[in-house]
Amino acid sequence: MCGVLAMLGCGAVNQALYDGLTIVQHRGQDAAGIMTSDGDRVYLRKDNGLARDVFHTRHMLQLKGYMGLGHVRYPTAGSDSRAEAQPFYVNSPFGIALGHNGNLTNAATLRDELFRQDLRQLNTSSDSEILLNIFAHELRKVVGGTRLRAAPEDIFNAVSGVFTRCNGAYAAVVMVLGVGILAFRDRCGIRPLVYGSRQTRGRRRAHMFASESVVMDVLGYDLVGDVRPGEAVLVDLNGKVHRRICARQPKYSPCIFEYVYLARPDSIIDGIAVHRTHMNMGASLATQVKQRWPRHDIDVIIAVPDTSRAAAVEMGRVLKLPYREGFIKNRYIGRTFIMPGQAQRKQSVRQKLNPIGSEFHGKNVLLVDDSIVRGTTSRKIIQLAREAGARKVYFASASPPVRYPNVYGIDMPSSSELVAHNRSIEEIAQELGADRLFYQQLEALEEAVGSCNRAIPEFDTSCFSGRYVTGDISETYLQQVDNERNDGAREKSTDELDLSEVTNISAKYA
Repeated sequence: MCGVLAMLGCGAVNQALYDGLTIVQHRGQDAAGIMTSDGDRVYLRKDNGLARDVFHTRHMLQLKGYMGLGHVRYPTAGSDSRAEAQPFYVNSPFGIALGHNGNLTNAATLRDELFRQDLRQLNTSSDSEILLNIFAHELRKVVGGTRLRAAPEDIFNAVSGVFTRCNGAYAAVVMVLGVGILAFRDRCGIRPLVYGSRQTRGRRRAHMFASESVVMDVLGYDLVGDVRPGEAVLVDLNGKVHRRICARQPKYSPCIFEYVYLARPDSIIDGIAVHRTHMNMGASLATQVKQRWPRHDIDVIIAVPDTSRAAAVEMGRVLKLPYREGFIKNRYIGRTFIMPGQAQRKQSVRQKLNPIGSEFHGKNVLLVDDSIVRGTTSRKIIQLAREAGARKVYFASASPPVRYPNVYGIDMPSSSELVAHNRSIEEIAQELGADRLFYQQLEALEEAVGSCNRAIPEFDTSCFSGRYVTGDISETYLQQVDNERNDGAREKSTDELDLSEVTNISAKYA
């Protein structure tokens, strides 16, 4: 889970890129980066931390140019150094920068091919650098060694080469000096990528690509639509838009966890309003509670802020129960399920939420959350409710049990660290300390999201079902993922490259 941006405007884009990163900050709180270009040079600033901490006035003044990329990253296994903050850049065959959201499932093979066959050297362990170098190599093959410019046809042929070689999930934005900005999405459309434009004071339009449509709303862009699975969209330096399906046999299979947890409720992704899906999840979960427990003794419904609020309110409406705000959230604490280290997660939960005692004292409370991953957060929240005086604490998850790792760019923990892995619902409830536990049914979740856009035939539900839509995930690969993602592996130190100031990279062209 990362956030990507690309812009081509009629003036300086540095401020708009920064503003855009703050809007998608929820998609990555570990590192941030911006690269811009004025046509002759590129200017880079990236570092660990939130966007507000990475970019200061002195950096913004140096990020010159009318086109650029932005990226926010969240912690992933093996990608916690400043050197692995994005965007990445190469200067051959042209000046090319890339920001990427997703995960290449054949990264190890591609890394070996790049070194042995393509004769390209990698500087990090990031699969995003692999994706950049694959694209650069494919473009080099298309344009040869003498051409100083690439035509749209060349760009699309290079992207076709990327689709042929790269497996997994990737929503990528690319800046090619002398050409324009490019966006492409894997053949299943697993990770989101939207496109928008707006009329400027002159006749030309400014163009933007982003992970979520909310960026378009806030920055005043018109949402044109989504980059389709297997599609590449190029906006050249004249503002002309070129689109082409470059992958063979694309299919629409977006990640359903985007709607459960990752995306902002005010976003529209693949034609689906995220807030509406949350309401649908709450309604279907309430129906399940009525069917399974018609004579319940629930007194009040309380959401675990913030993403579960719409589902909890809808549950209250269907069950004809009062909804109350029971927790006050410290908004300066990051999202806990993606924090490395169990001790850090436990400490953060207590700092993040504080109960309002009067809403719990002497009541049978149904707590509603969007999902349960490790169970660390849920267990602590249930404990907080009891300490606040709740008589009984029931818990409901708006999504099904997370039993399998996600291999498409959401760095969920290893299988052994998932609280639902190899446990029954009753065993999970006991592990969490809940008096009763309700999970959304997978079929109900698919209907809650799919009913908002019937044109999407299926979703990637791999973390719930263990079915991986790309069809290339073996048990050996899952074991490797498990070894890389456990908390012991995460705590290993990674060498860091100092990128504390803006990098000014010469990239002049005739």
